[in-house]
Amino acid sequence: MSFTQPEPARARLHRSELAVPGSTPALFAKAARSAADVVFLDLEDAVAAGDKDTARANVIEGINTVDWGSKGVSVRINGADTHYMYRDVVDIVENCPRLDMIMMPKVGVPADIYALDMLVTQIEQAKGRSKRIGFVALIETALGLAQVEAIAQSSRRLEAMYFGAGDLAASLRMRTTSIGGMHPEHGVLSDANAAGGRVYMQTDPWHAAQQRLVVACRAYGLRPLDGAFGDIRDADGFLAATRRAAAMGFAGRMAIHPSQIAPSNDAFSPGAKEVADARRVLAAMDEAAREQRGAVQIDGRLIDMANLRMAQNIVWMADAIAAAQ
Repeated sequence: MSFTQPEPARARLHRSELAVPGSTPALFAKAARSAADVVFLDLEDAVAAGDKDTARANVIEGINTVDWGSKGVSVRINGADTHYMYRDVVDIVENCPRLDMIMMPKVGVPADIYALDMLVTQIEQAKGRSKRIGFVALIETALGLAQVEAIAQSSRRLEAMYFGAGDLAASLRMRTTSIGGMHPEHGVLSDANAAGGRVYMQTDPWHAAQQRLVVACRAYGLRPLDGAFGDIRDADGFLAATRRAAAMGFAGRMAIHPSQIAPSNDAFSPGAKEVADARRVLAAMDEAAREQRGAVQIDGRLIDMANLRMAQNIVWMADAIAAAQ
């Protein structure tokens, strides 16, 4: 392990985050009663330009009047390239002490997060707030992806980074109009078999970019989160993409429809056998430490410190899920 150990961001259960347009306040209470770990009230893409002020007022009232319980509450503000952003931040942070996180879209450089941090810090100081609002950065442009490692180190408020496939596809000029799905022309041909036949196999167009975001987040103690999957009718495609994200190391993902919450929670939750096996590893390592033994075996497998750290991750997740229920 390197002597350099970045301090991890605040731990937070974040398997699913339900998106709710700020222009539809009738959905706020339903979102609060959902099984999503986090709800974000959207002031950006889901709100038309003429509805920005009304949506902002809706969000302020909703955060202050809806019973959110222990659920994480976030707001996606408008981007730094718009004239809506400053008013989003000032009005919401000044008036919503319940707010947990601010999601900043289309983060391109560390200075974007720095500017938001400066503004939020001043408001908290002026209001005498002791609760510290966390940040979530949406990485969804070519510039943001190119700067993702630097953005990950931009602020101690930063808790997580989202992978935004839709806007990234537009930024990269990819030949697709779907958000988060596959593309039939993104694939490879196998080598010819004995009869000269070849098989075409689709490949994942998002893998390299997603893996880069996961590495940047995990290197600097942040939660990597997968973004929207646009086709809410394609339940099988969503589940496959979500399980793939979990296998890659993502902590959770965005849900743009309530039907996506349960499969997301399930994909990012350890199974009962995983948890039982992890607890066995922890118990075996504790026993070995008491007996001053360096080597531990379970069912013929050698267990070392890497297994211990993996087991600790699984048990933390299981305990966090149990505490939230």
